[in-house]
Amino acid sequence: MTVVYRLDYPAAQIAAQFGAAAGTDPWAGGLVSPGQFAPVITAGREAIAGPRQPHQPRRMVPRLWGVPPPPGAGERGGAVLSVRNLESPFWIGNLRNSEFRCLIPATAFMVWSKGVDAAGKRVPRWISCTDQPLFAFAGVWKDSEVPSFALLTCEPNAVLHGLGAERMPAILPPDPEAWRQWLNGGWDRAQELVQPYSSSAMRPGIRDV
Repeated sequence: MTVVYRLDYPAAQIAAQFGAAAGTDPWAGGLVSPGQFAPVITAGREAIAGPRQPHQPRRMVPRLWGVPPPPGAGERGGAVLSVRNLESPFWIGNLRNSEFRCLIPATAFMVWSKGVDAAGKRVPRWISCTDQPLFAFAGVWKDSEVPSFALLTCEPNAVLHGLGAERMPAILPPDPEAWRQWLNGGWDRAQELVQPYSSSAMRPGIRDV
Protein backbone atom coordinates (compact mmCIF):
# COMPACT_ATOMS: atom_id res chain seq x y z
CA MET A 1 0.00 0.00 0.00
CA THR A 2 1.23 3.50 -0.79
CA VAL A 3 1.99 5.32 2.47
CA VAL A 4 3.74 8.40 1.10
CA TYR A 5 3.86 10.33 -2.18
CA ARG A 6 5.44 13.48 -3.60
CA LEU A 7 3.92 16.54 -5.22
CA ASP A 8 6.82 18.66 -6.45
CA TYR A 9 4.91 21.50 -8.10
CA PRO A 10 3.51 24.72 -6.56
CA ALA A 11 -0.22 25.30 -6.17
CA ALA A 12 -0.66 27.64 -9.14
CA GLN A 13 0.99 25.24 -11.57
CA ILE A 14 -1.02 22.28 -10.28
CA ALA A 15 -4.29 24.17 -10.63
CA ALA A 16 -3.43 25.28 -14.16
CA GLN A 17 -2.63 21.70 -15.18
CA PHE A 18 -6.02 20.39 -14.08
CA GLY A 19 -8.15 23.41 -14.98
CA ALA A 20 -8.99 24.40 -11.41
CA ALA A 21 -9.06 27.56 -9.33
CA ALA A 22 -6.17 27.49 -6.85
CA GLY A 23 -7.69 30.01 -4.47
CA THR A 24 -5.30 30.71 -1.58
CA ASP A 25 -3.76 27.22 -1.37
CA PRO A 26 -0.20 27.75 -0.03
CA TRP A 27 1.25 24.47 -1.34
CA ALA A 28 4.85 24.99 -2.55
CA GLY A 29 5.74 21.35 -3.28
CA GLY A 30 7.09 18.46 -1.26
CA LEU A 31 6.33 15.18 0.49
CA VAL A 32 2.81 14.08 1.43
CA SER A 33 2.39 11.69 4.36
CA PRO A 34 -0.74 10.30 6.04
CA GLY A 35 -2.41 12.83 8.29
CA GLN A 36 -1.04 15.75 6.27
CA PHE A 37 -2.99 18.28 4.23
CA ALA A 38 -2.36 18.25 0.47
CA PRO A 39 -3.99 19.78 -2.63
CA VAL A 40 -7.06 17.99 -3.98
CA ILE A 41 -9.01 18.87 -7.15
CA THR A 42 -12.79 18.63 -6.76
CA ALA A 43 -15.76 19.27 -9.02
CA GLY A 44 -16.43 22.38 -6.92
CA ARG A 45 -19.70 21.52 -5.20
CA GLU A 46 -18.60 20.99 -1.60
CA ALA A 47 -20.40 24.04 -0.23
CA ILE A 48 -23.04 24.54 -2.93
CA ALA A 49 -26.66 23.59 -2.26
CA GLY A 50 -29.34 23.06 -4.86
CA PRO A 51 -29.45 21.50 -8.33
CA ARG A 52 -26.22 20.45 -9.99
CA GLN A 53 -24.82 22.94 -12.46
CA PRO A 54 -23.39 21.52 -15.72
CA HIS A 55 -20.28 23.72 -15.75
CA GLN A 56 -19.37 24.19 -12.10
CA PRO A 57 -15.72 25.38 -11.91
CA ARG A 58 -13.23 22.94 -10.44
CA ARG A 59 -11.60 23.89 -7.16
CA MET A 60 -8.25 23.02 -5.65
CA VAL A 61 -8.54 22.76 -1.89
CA PRO A 62 -6.32 21.36 0.89
CA ARG A 63 -7.60 18.14 2.43
CA LEU A 64 -6.24 15.68 4.96
CA TRP A 65 -4.92 12.37 3.64
CA GLY A 66 -6.76 9.73 5.64
CA VAL A 67 -10.52 9.37 6.14
CA PRO A 68 -11.77 8.65 9.69
CA PRO A 69 -12.70 4.94 9.93
CA PRO A 70 -16.30 3.71 10.10
CA PRO A 71 -17.87 3.57 13.58
CA GLY A 72 -17.55 -0.21 13.75
CA ALA A 73 -13.76 -0.02 13.54
CA GLY A 74 -13.48 0.74 17.26
CA GLU A 75 -10.72 2.66 18.99
CA ARG A 76 -7.95 0.81 17.17
CA GLY A 77 -9.24 1.73 13.72
CA GLY A 78 -6.79 4.13 12.07
CA ALA A 79 -7.46 6.62 9.30
CA VAL A 80 -8.33 4.96 5.97
CA LEU A 81 -5.75 5.97 3.33
CA SER A 82 -7.01 3.99 0.35
CA VAL A 83 -10.07 2.35 -1.18
CA ARG A 84 -9.61 -1.34 -2.05
CA ASN A 85 -13.22 -2.51 -2.43
CA LEU A 86 -15.28 -0.36 -4.79
CA GLU A 87 -18.48 -2.01 -3.53
CA SER A 88 -17.81 -1.34 0.14
CA PRO A 89 -20.85 0.22 1.88
CA PHE A 90 -18.45 2.72 3.45
CA TRP A 91 -17.45 4.08 0.02
CA ILE A 92 -20.08 3.24 -2.55
CA GLY A 93 -22.37 6.22 -1.83
CA ASN A 94 -19.50 8.67 -2.32
CA LEU A 95 -18.15 6.91 -5.40
CA ARG A 96 -21.52 6.81 -7.16
CA ASN A 97 -22.07 10.50 -6.42
CA SER A 98 -19.56 12.22 -8.70
CA GLU A 99 -19.22 15.38 -6.60
CA PHE A 100 -17.37 13.30 -3.97
CA ARG A 101 -14.80 12.00 -6.43
CA CYS A 102 -11.58 13.99 -6.74
CA LEU A 103 -8.18 14.20 -8.42
CA ILE A 104 -5.13 13.79 -6.19
CA PRO A 105 -2.16 15.49 -7.93
CA ALA A 106 1.23 13.79 -7.52
CA THR A 107 4.66 13.52 -9.12
CA ALA A 108 5.78 10.18 -7.61
CA PHE A 109 4.72 7.61 -5.02
CA MET A 110 6.70 5.25 -2.85
CA VAL A 111 6.46 1.49 -2.39
CA TRP A 112 8.68 -0.76 -0.32
CA SER A 113 10.44 -3.23 -2.60
CA LYS A 114 10.59 -6.87 -1.63
CA GLY A 115 13.79 -8.08 -0.05
CA VAL A 116 16.38 -6.02 1.84
CA ASP A 117 19.67 -4.26 1.13
CA ALA A 118 23.15 -5.20 2.39
CA ALA A 119 22.34 -3.64 5.75
CA GLY A 120 19.17 -5.70 6.11
CA LYS A 121 16.88 -2.75 5.51
CA ARG A 122 13.93 -2.60 3.16
CA VAL A 123 14.51 -0.40 0.11
CA PRO A 124 12.01 2.36 -0.77
CA ARG A 125 11.31 2.63 -4.51
CA TRP A 126 9.84 5.81 -5.95
CA ILE A 127 7.57 5.39 -8.95
CA SER A 128 6.97 8.18 -11.46
CA CYS A 129 5.21 8.33 -14.83
CA THR A 130 7.32 8.92 -17.94
CA ASP A 131 4.34 10.23 -19.92
CA GLN A 132 3.13 12.79 -17.37
CA PRO A 133 5.50 14.38 -14.82
CA LEU A 134 2.47 15.70 -12.92
CA PHE A 135 -0.32 13.13 -12.76
CA ALA A 136 -3.51 12.48 -10.80
CA PHE A 137 -4.56 9.57 -8.63
CA ALA A 138 -8.25 8.75 -8.65
CA GLY A 139 -9.53 9.85 -5.23
CA VAL A 140 -12.64 10.26 -3.12
CA TRP A 141 -13.36 12.71 -0.32
CA LYS A 142 -15.49 12.75 2.82
CA ASP A 143 -16.39 15.39 5.38
CA SER A 144 -17.60 13.16 8.21
CA GLU A 145 -15.30 14.72 10.83
CA VAL A 146 -12.51 16.47 8.92
CA PRO A 147 -12.08 17.49 5.24
CA SER A 148 -10.30 14.29 4.22
CA PHE A 149 -9.56 12.12 1.18
CA ALA A 150 -8.42 8.63 0.22
CA LEU A 151 -6.75 7.14 -2.87
CA LEU A 152 -8.36 4.42 -4.95
CA THR A 153 -6.23 1.33 -5.56
CA CYS A 154 -6.24 -1.50 -8.07
CA GLU A 155 -4.28 -4.61 -9.00
CA PRO A 156 -0.57 -3.88 -9.54
CA ASN A 157 0.92 -3.69 -13.03
CA ALA A 158 4.02 -5.72 -13.94
CA VAL A 159 6.44 -3.10 -12.55
CA LEU A 160 4.74 -2.89 -9.17
CA HIS A 161 4.15 -6.64 -9.01
CA GLY A 162 7.86 -7.17 -9.64
CA LEU A 163 8.63 -4.97 -6.65
CA GLY A 164 6.36 -7.07 -4.48
CA ALA A 165 3.35 -4.72 -4.29
CA GLU A 166 -0.06 -6.28 -3.81
CA ARG A 167 -1.92 -3.10 -4.84
CA MET A 168 -1.10 0.15 -6.61
CA PRO A 169 -2.78 3.57 -6.71
CA ALA A 170 -5.20 4.08 -9.60
CA ILE A 171 -3.50 6.68 -11.83
CA LEU A 172 -5.63 8.53 -14.37
CA PRO A 173 -4.45 8.89 -17.99
CA PRO A 174 -2.93 12.22 -19.15
CA ASP A 175 -6.21 13.11 -20.81
CA PRO A 176 -8.55 15.98 -19.76
CA GLU A 177 -11.49 13.82 -20.79
CA ALA A 178 -10.45 11.17 -18.26
CA TRP A 179 -10.24 13.84 -15.56
CA ARG A 180 -13.69 15.11 -16.54
CA GLN A 181 -15.10 11.60 -16.51
CA TRP A 182 -13.76 10.96 -13.01
CA LEU A 183 -15.02 14.27 -11.62
CA ASN A 184 -18.35 14.54 -13.42
CA GLY A 185 -19.26 11.26 -15.13
CA GLY A 186 -21.59 8.49 -14.07
CA TRP A 187 -20.16 5.71 -11.95
CA ASP A 188 -20.70 3.12 -14.69
CA ARG A 189 -18.06 4.89 -16.81
CA ALA A 190 -15.89 6.36 -14.07
CA GLN A 191 -15.15 3.00 -12.44
CA GLU A 192 -13.56 1.82 -15.69
CA LEU A 193 -10.71 4.26 -14.95
CA VAL A 194 -9.75 2.30 -11.83
CA GLN A 195 -7.22 0.01 -13.49
CA PRO A 196 -3.45 -0.64 -13.49
CA TYR A 197 -1.38 2.02 -15.22
CA SER A 198 0.77 0.94 -18.17
CA SER A 199 4.06 -0.58 -17.04
CA SER A 200 5.81 0.92 -20.08
CA ALA A 201 4.99 4.42 -18.77
CA MET A 202 6.39 3.87 -15.27
CA ARG A 203 9.89 4.56 -14.00
CA PRO A 204 11.02 3.15 -10.63
CA GLY A 205 13.90 4.86 -8.83
CA ILE A 206 15.56 5.06 -5.44
CA ARG A 207 15.74 8.16 -3.26
CA ASP A 208 15.54 9.07 0.41
CA VAL A 209 12.11 8.94 2.02
